[in-house]
Amino acid sequence: MRSGYLSQYFAAVAAKRLSAVEANPAASNQHEFNGVEQLKTLFGQAQEKQRFPARFIYLDDTDEEAVTADGYLTWYDARAKSADRTGRSEHRLYFPSTAVSQCATEGDLLVIGRQSNDDVLVIVAEGQSTIERQLLWLFGFDDIEHPGFSVRGELESGRDRIGYAARVILEQIGIETEEREESFLEDMFRRFDGRFPSTRVFSEYARRTLSDLRPEDDPDATLMAWLDREEILFRTLERELVAERLQKGFANDIDGFIAYSLSVQNRRKSRAGSALENHLEYLFTLNNIRFNRAPVTENKSKPDFLFPGITEYQDKNFAEARLTMLAAKSSCKDRWRQVLTEAERVRRKHLLTLEASISEAQTDEMKARDLQLILPAALHETYSVSQQHWLMKLATFIKLVTSRQTQ
Repeated sequence: MRSGYLSQYFAAVAAKRLSAVEANPAASNQHEFNGVEQLKTLFGQAQEKQRFPARFIYLDDTDEEAVTADGYLTWYDARAKSADRTGRSEHRLYFPSTAVSQCATEGDLLVIGRQSNDDVLVIVAEGQSTIERQLLWLFGFDDIEHPGFSVRGELESGRDRIGYAARVILEQIGIETEEREESFLEDMFRRFDGRFPSTRVFSEYARRTLSDLRPEDDPDATLMAWLDREEILFRTLERELVAERLQKGFANDIDGFIAYSLSVQNRRKSRAGSALENHLEYLFTLNNIRFNRAPVTENKSKPDFLFPGITEYQDKNFAEARLTMLAAKSSCKDRWRQVLTEAERVRRKHLLTLEASISEAQTDEMKARDLQLILPAALHETYSVSQQHWLMKLATFIKLVTSRQTQ
């Protein structure tokens, strides 16, 4: 097990596409996965029936919350009794009917992960969805279009290193990464008086802890480094503050506990989007770019960034070709369509996201709607080759708005 790699959380993973029989919830209460011989890497040579505690998850691109269920997997060799005589084995893997299996359909992606604590994570992702592509990228599966399982063990190669994008996907499947920067904890407690500061203040603090970056020369790498550092620092401080609150306890105040839990989750979600905007704002300022952040345009919409600003936007004599709008969303799902209604004078919209491996169906629709997707350069590799030709880097966008500003 190596810290900072997938091996920290998974001993091995396997993936395949669900067949019609596997995805049929009406077949029986006990279902069998096909082509399981390869799963010996995960579960070993079976003798008597072995049961493994399992967490089942179903994910798609529509629902904000995953469908989950707890259960078990049964692993055994149907020919174990005659193995000494015949030399043959016939391994089988059974799973029970759950709310997750009821969501599954033929062609969905199935991922089975043997975790470091010997529990098993069983993930079903909607076929051809963004989350399916993210899981394939995360676990390094290049080809699953064949019968049976593809299996990967010893998850410690370069592609298995956990960065910002991988950390986000892991959290979607219920795994909270443990990377911390304890050396900054005492300083953060002193500076912030044992509380969470505003997102703007925290973003500025995160940037100051990194001094060897080249923001003007490589804005793509700089943005990812700032975001990664802020995320780790935030989790370091959060872990300490939440632990202190839990130690105080909630007595019999169930509503208070639920409210506190929700506040922790909501802070995480809102902070991620604000951090992205904060760091972009600083990068644009470093590059002497004129802009307004969240100005009010038609129908009270508030685009995240408007270039060169709201004054020029409201001036009907100012050339529309020199106006630029940028939306910034740490994750997209279907929310990217909201961008299309913002800043009506700007025909071609730009959207910067940190979402890895968005499906080709979604990016094709973006192109058809005249929405240009921007990602930091390091995330381009998570997309297909055909998509990469179309994607824009942050550095390219900065050059675009700079040229329009100097016309």
